Amino acid sequence: MAWRGRTALKDRILSCLPYLLPLIEVYGFGLLFSLILPAIFQQLITWLYLPLYPVMLLYGYVSQFVPFFGFILFFVLYLLVVRNEKLIHFLRFHTMQALMLSILASLFAAILELLGLLRIPNVFSSLASPIIPAASAPILVVLLVGAIFLVVVASCIYSIVQALRGMYAEIPIISEAVYGQTR
Repeated sequence: MAWRGRTALKDRILSCLPYLLPLIEVYGFGLLFSLILPAIFQQLITWLYLPLYPVMLLYGYVSQFVPFFGFILFFVLYLLVVRNEKLIHFLRFHTMQALMLSILASLFAAILELLGLLRIPNVFSSLASPIIPAASAPILVVLLVGAIFLVVVASCIYSIVQALRGMYAEIPIISEAVYGQTR
């Protein structure tokens, strides 16, 4: 969608911050997927996440001491940003879209764990020990995890670029649901 009014630079930057949550949540997916990739792609994933390591360490550290921290953070963002009519629609839209991407990643991780196909490590354990034993994971599961990782990371990067440009990021299925929540 095009412009719904002008957005200030601070609103554009604030709209990018919620996308850190889905990027952090799919990090374990990326580590597992990188094990079947050539070394150049492993370095690319490491380079991509390098600026996020301090935030990821903080997220993982707090998650150790606050039970269900990701769930609490989700509701805080949803109730204080998305449902707050006093904030501009641009910020609420991008926050809800980031939450939808986070839900997508969490849902797939929960399904894979429930089916016993894979145990996705949490952020803190991924940073402490970046090598994940993938020998027991079937190749189709690793490819599915890789597809989820690529979709979420590409969607986040696209959305961050669009937010910095002051535009709404249109992701086919997700944006329709987001518009339904933020009208």
